[in-house]
Amino acid sequence: MHATGGRLRDIAIALLSRPDEIMLEVGAGGELLVARLRAVLAAMLLLLPLANALGGGSVKETMIGLGGALFVNVFAQLWLALARQRRQFRWLPFASAAFDVSATTLVLIALAMNHLPAGLNSLIVWCGYVLAILLTALRSDGRITLFAGALAIVQYGALALVVFALASSPEQLLSSDYGAVTAGSQGQRVLLLVMITLITAMVVYRMQRLIEMSGTDGLTRLPNRTWLLHRIPRLFESVRQDGDSLTLALIDVDHFKRINDSHGHHAGDRALRHVVAVLRELSEPGEWLARIGGQEFVLVLRKPIGTAWERVDAIRRALGERPFEAERGADAMPLSFSAGLAGFPQEGADLSRLLRRADNRLQQAKLQGRNRVIARDS
Repeated sequence: MHATGGRLRDIAIALLSRPDEIMLEVGAGGELLVARLRAVLAAMLLLLPLANALGGGSVKETMIGLGGALFVNVFAQLWLALARQRRQFRWLPFASAAFDVSATTLVLIALAMNHLPAGLNSLIVWCGYVLAILLTALRSDGRITLFAGALAIVQYGALALVVFALASSPEQLLSSDYGAVTAGSQGQRVLLLVMITLITAMVVYRMQRLIEMSGTDGLTRLPNRTWLLHRIPRLFESVRQDGDSLTLALIDVDHFKRINDSHGHHAGDRALRHVVAVLRELSEPGEWLARIGGQEFVLVLRKPIGTAWERVDAIRRALGERPFEAERGADAMPLSFSAGLAGFPQEGADLSRLLRRADNRLQQAKLQGRNRVIARDS
């Protein structure tokens, strides 16, 4: 029971936390997809008033439905225009999700003003809440799902309370078209909204974990190349806006093949984890470490290349002072690395150019005897 409680707490924390860079990028694509889907569904909503009129519905209900459909279509185009500017507006997913929920509530309010039972027993309109909650799964952000679900529950619950308060007699809650409105049936609908929210949130959580695995190195639990490809463009943008400098350090563990050949791959894995532990321990705010393959790592420092050289060289010396024990009882062996640095934006405006420049300097460090950091071309 304690383990289950701890697991549920971890899930809740993950859903309420701000997603990482990969998830935010995926969510931005999801927001655009939702906006496009919303535009299509909004256009289809224009058919509902026509179907209502052909089915013998009242003129007033038909006009309410038509007005609601037009309202949704206008805002659907607005949300689509904003979503095309990927990640320019952090509030957009919350605002558009709130719109989806609130538009449903406004239509139900309009129906209730015309006929009280219609405001609570119009199943087609009520399904707008379900669609609004389900669509949040495409945004890959648990906060948005929980926000939309809570908003739908609060708004619909408040509407139900108001309708029951306005009904002066039970007969006012009876309708030949919509049936009887009862407290039990409305409680069931609220419960369904809770269930749909929880199910959608779990879908988002599962999606987050799968995407997190794709952006995380299995051995060291560091971000991998996929994470780096998504994170770096945003860092570049932030550096440009702030007028700062950024340095990329390409790090390669020296003579790593010898460890694998002499002590086995298991010892090699432990050696990599040892290096990562030292790098993590010495890391500072504004520094990001990723493993891009084999014994190669990328350290991103939000510093000018001169200051970054001092930092990386200090880390190199610190690693040398912490020898690695390949086998229990065996003599500890010192580990070292070689590194090549490249500065943004002076030496490259994108990740591939910076990596090429850093790799050239890394090769210079190896040719000069390894266990050194190179920040300038020789």
